[in-house]
Amino acid sequence: MSVLTLFLQADIVVKLVMLGLLLASVWVWAIVFEKVSALRRARKSADTFEDRFWSGGSLDELYDQEGAKPTHPMAAVFGAAMSEWRRSQRVAGADMSRSGVRDRVDRAMNVTISREMDRLERWMIFLASVGSTAPFIGLFGTVWGIMHSFSAIAAMHNTNLAVVAPGIAEALFATAIGLVAAIPAVLAYNKISNDLSRYAARLEGFGTEFGAILSRQGEEQV
Repeated sequence: MSVLTLFLQADIVVKLVMLGLLLASVWVWAIVFEKVSALRRARKSADTFEDRFWSGGSLDELYDQEGAKPTHPMAAVFGAAMSEWRRSQRVAGADMSRSGVRDRVDRAMNVTISREMDRLERWMIFLASVGSTAPFIGLFGTVWGIMHSFSAIAAMHNTNLAVVAPGIAEALFATAIGLVAAIPAVLAYNKISNDLSRYAARLEGFGTEFGAILSRQGEEQV
């Protein structure tokens, strides 16, 4: 019996379960490829940006080139801090060493980091949901298929293995599809979550270092 035959001969409820799980599996792989690509681009952009940042060039020039219209999370964090810093500098008689200025800069960076990470983490809850529920949905299809098979056996009054086996195989096929959807979702969720945590820590570390630089410049201006 082929896979197509198992699907076509299954009960309508089992067919709906299989189709739902197949669609979820396709969606899972689409999310995985999108997240992997997005993280790779973000890390590469961060590497390039940090090289320029630590090269000793002008922060104002870097802001005008990348911070004003950021195209990646680290540039967005830098831009938020510099924007708040510049607004504070325009305040007449502002003391750049005051804790209030440092707090506003830190708050601007923290809000930006949170916003950028929310964008990167979009659809991660779907991976977690598929990984945790797909086996149970597949099991539901299996139980329903076995019940349907037993009903057919009772109607035919025949317990021959040739009669029983196809229905059981169709039912178990739903569980197999559930596992096919769930296993990649769980593995991908764990891996991508770890990568996202490391990238968030990298942004927070950059924000801490940049905040210290701005604070030091403010003290030098006093």
